[in-house]
Amino acid sequence: MQLNKFTDYALRILMYISQPKDTPYTIAEIAKDLHVSQNHLVKIVHFMAKQNWLITSRGKGGGIRLNPETANIGLGLLVRTLQGDAPIVECNTPPCVFRRDCGLKSILDDAMTQFYQHLDHYTVANVIQNSSSQDHNPTFIELINL
Repeated sequence: MQLNKFTDYALRILMYISQPKDTPYTIAEIAKDLHVSQNHLVKIVHFMAKQNWLITSRGKGGGIRLNPETANIGLGLLVRTLQGDAPIVECNTPPCVFRRDCGLKSILDDAMTQFYQHLDHYTVANVIQNSSSQDHNPTFIELINL
């Protein structure tokens, strides 16, 4: 399974803004440091603010902060929410000729369940704690191997 860009960037944003700072983070600052377009970040930050994972404020002195409660969110729930409900394989559109006798979908669905169950053992705090001690942006593989 490959995480979509939305999920990847959202996890990077959470790790980035978890670093202590006197002033709120800005979209421009995050975009520059993470090498991501500001337009894309606005959509992701808006989504995460709607989930109450981030605290945002407008105007002079405004910006983005991590909601302290976000640290307690399970990584599995976070990634499930970010990834959405898209199935790992689509057997109906277009219709797959192997649909009747195929065991692949159930095997892949089981693998996804195990993937999320593994992530459920960790919280955002685990990722944040690890990211602050690293000199580089960790990949998702590094995160799930915490």
